[in-house]
This record gives sequence, C-alpha cells and structure tokens, in this order.
Amino acid sequence: MTGPRAPFLYVVVCASGVAGDVGRLITAAQHEGWQVGVVATPQALGFIDREAVEAATGYPIRSAWRTPGTPNPLPPADAIAVAPATFNTINKWAAGISDTLALGILCEAYGLGIPTAVQPCLNSAQAAHPAYPESLARLRSMGVLIGDHVPGASAADGYGWTHVLDLLRPVLDRAHRQPGA
Repeated sequence: MTGPRAPFLYVVVCASGVAGDVGRLITAAQHEGWQVGVVATPQALGFIDREAVEAATGYPIRSAWRTPGTPNPLPPADAIAVAPATFNTINKWAAGISDTLALGILCEAYGLGIPTAVQPCLNSAQAAHPAYPESLARLRSMGVLIGDHVPGASAADGYGWTHVLDLLRPVLDRAHRQPGA
C-alpha cells in the first residue's frame, strides 16, 4: 500500500533568458513538499536543459499535445506556477488563446479551479504596452496570483523564482492539512 502522494505542481516555463535557471524553482518547490512536472512552451525548449530538468523531476517535459489515447505522463496538477512568464504568454493567456499546450493548460486551469501563480519576466518597453496591465487585470479577475515584476530582471539581478511558491504556499498548507494528504 502506498501513502498519500505529495501535491503536484506544474511549472510552466516560457522562452526567456532566465528560463535556463528553472532548476532553482524545481528544487525550491520540491523542498517545500511539491512533486513537480514541467510544461514548456515550444520556444522555451531551446532555453532549458531538458535532461537536467527531467532528471530533477522524474517526469518528461511536456511541450506538445498528446494524440488521442496517449496517457498523460504527468499526474493532474494541484497547482500551477508560471515562471518565467513572458509578455506573449501573459497576453495570450488573458485573451483565452490556446495555441500551445502550455497555454491550453493555463486556459483550462481557470475552469478546473486549479490555483495558479505567475512570475512575469519581461522588459520595461513590453511592460509599458497597454495590453500588459489589461492582461494582468484580467488574470487577477480570474483568481490568478501574480508576483512582483521587476522589468528586465535577469537571473543575475535576482529574478524572483520562488515568488510563485510564496503565493501558492496556502495551497500547499491546505493539502497537508487534508485527511489522507
């Protein structure tokens, strides 16, 4: 007989210069008690070390749609952390555009009631575009938890990898308090 499973966190990774450091988030999440699986946008695959991420999580990175009848290699998500979240992903997600697996999962998360936190990663010029604050407002109205954004923050500048975990900590706390968890 196996014991209860740890809550499962999907980490959605977008194509950004800091994406190569996603291992920081994976390690921190695991230390907090999450099991982790990574869903990457197709462009993000060029920014991350696939072998290292899969070794750290024990799961394959998902980036493409499954064909009918193919089982999902990841357990269902108890929560989702989007980091780094790019201008493109934030705006498409808020608009309900589901043209990649990552965006499809994010768009469905609202309807499924999956707690979701996002840590933006974009430059000052992108942050100044009028679509960006409108998209953040829409995501907030959907219950998405949004981390502080420092335009242009790089890994060296201290991109806030663990801010999404701070936002999702109440979800993890509830999971640990539930009977059987």
